Amino acid sequence: MGGREHVRVAVIGSGFGGLGAAVRLRREGITDFVVLERAGSVGGTWRDNSYPGCACDVPSHLYSFSFAPNPDWPRTFSGQPAIRAYLEHVADTFGLRPHIRLDSEVRMMRWDADELRWEIETSAGELTADVVVSATGPLSDPKMPEIPGLAEFPGKVFHSARWDQDYDLRGKRVAMIGTGASAIQIVPAIAPEVERLTLFQRTPPWVMPRTDRSITAVERWLHRQLPFTRAARRGLLWGIRELQVSAFTKRPNQLGLIESLAKANMARSIKDPALRAKLTPSYRIGCKRILLSSEYYPALARPDVDLVASGLKEIRGSVLVAADGTETEVDAIIFGTGFHVTDMPIADRVVGAEGQTLADAWKDGMQALRGATAAGFPNWMTIIGPNTGLGNSSMILMIESQLNYMADYLRQLALLDGSSLGGKVALGARPSAVNRWNREVQARMERTVWNTGGCTSWYLDAQGRNTTVWPGTTGEFRRETRSVDLAEYEVLRVGERERVPVAVSAAAVEAGAAPLPGALPPDPRASNSPSYRREVPPGGAEGGASSTGGAERGASNGGAAEEVA
Repeated sequence: MGGREHVRVAVIGSGFGGLGAAVRLRREGITDFVVLERAGSVGGTWRDNSYPGCACDVPSHLYSFSFAPNPDWPRTFSGQPAIRAYLEHVADTFGLRPHIRLDSEVRMMRWDADELRWEIETSAGELTADVVVSATGPLSDPKMPEIPGLAEFPGKVFHSARWDQDYDLRGKRVAMIGTGASAIQIVPAIAPEVERLTLFQRTPPWVMPRTDRSITAVERWLHRQLPFTRAARRGLLWGIRELQVSAFTKRPNQLGLIESLAKANMARSIKDPALRAKLTPSYRIGCKRILLSSEYYPALARPDVDLVASGLKEIRGSVLVAADGTETEVDAIIFGTGFHVTDMPIADRVVGAEGQTLADAWKDGMQALRGATAAGFPNWMTIIGPNTGLGNSSMILMIESQLNYMADYLRQLALLDGSSLGGKVALGARPSAVNRWNREVQARMERTVWNTGGCTSWYLDAQGRNTTVWPGTTGEFRRETRSVDLAEYEVLRVGERERVPVAVSAAAVEAGAAPLPGALPPDPRASNSPSYRREVPPGGAEGGASSTGGAERGASNGGAAEEVA
């Protein structure tokens, strides 16, 4: 990017969210866009996490785009190499390479209120964009704890998401810090190689078996030749998880049976009562993400693996000292301590209409309208935004729902650009709409297992609020994001500092909302007007640019048509 170019849309990140956004833009007929990626290749978290044993805990046929099914997944729970290869395949199949700018880390984004566009500074140059779609994801920036003495540790130190492929662990004394999703995969993968492995556990996780197996050649052949078999498999996986949601969100006491199964899983491998006691959580299952592994407990039962049931307090030379006083001398430390989820670093690099960073706007907690748009940041939206995470299903379902919302957002901008008022426009989320959405989400969150289960998890922010997880089904979220309600937005026009009232949608008026003073009448072309219906092409969600019409149709059936596409 030698000069200062301008594009219609700038997408930040090339993981599932960024590549999915790029595909959807092309399907909407928008080709004037770039995908800005800080690394030298695509893949997002599935590029960064290359540690031994790295795999997904969501079944492969559900952990893929509905518009890019993969009949050749090698395993029921595929590993990192297969998932990364899938993302590379998506980039190639949908012709995304010309739009992707590698080694282009976004350093700052500033909203230009006079020109109604974003000024973007990257490590490769500057550009401007009418709309920014931030798809950096919550699992992008590793979190390293501040441990006294860490800087003076003479051995090797790295985070699980920044694995040092050149460092040989064989014959080394290794400390694993943390017991999250990465740690329970790393421990059994490296235990046979190292001289001794010590796991520092601050809080034990609930672990269920992972019924992973190779997908047979016959199954793959059937999925290639008879696509309905692939769709049926995906639909079954989706449906089972939808049925589980009420236990997490409304009836946490129903999870007691699952706890009994998890304890039985532990007892099969851990015969030592004292070790079993250390590994048994004291909180309700589901409060933290339920982890899947059939190798974790057998690895902890090995004679060359030690469990320290206490967090790491300090480091004295090569000796690690736990909070309970246990001392362990090691050659290498691996941190599996998670990511900056509720304090995403990208928020420090986004400056909105009032000169305020997104981080400052979110200092009391992240909140975004329908998980996508933030008040004070026009023409900016995020994929996998606040309260869009899941505790039991595939995030790809949530991403596709947000892509529906993004597509309709851009359609509404195009309609307003071509309206009788003339001139370029931008859409800004109304603070009242953002606050209302957030209040409703947080009210629903109060009785969920994530808030009542008695644990402290990465779902909660510094104020103890759950700003991460969606308290409902994926089908419900699909319905909530199938189209943009213009009543929730303000229109900004070039040369007009004041905000122009937007029409209250017909649906909102029917629900009892009063039109704003001076508001435009509802546009019959708008997607949320009952007199407007998009044509649905053959194939529904996989049929092209009008796939949001398929979402509307699917919503009348509980969202199933879109979710299992």
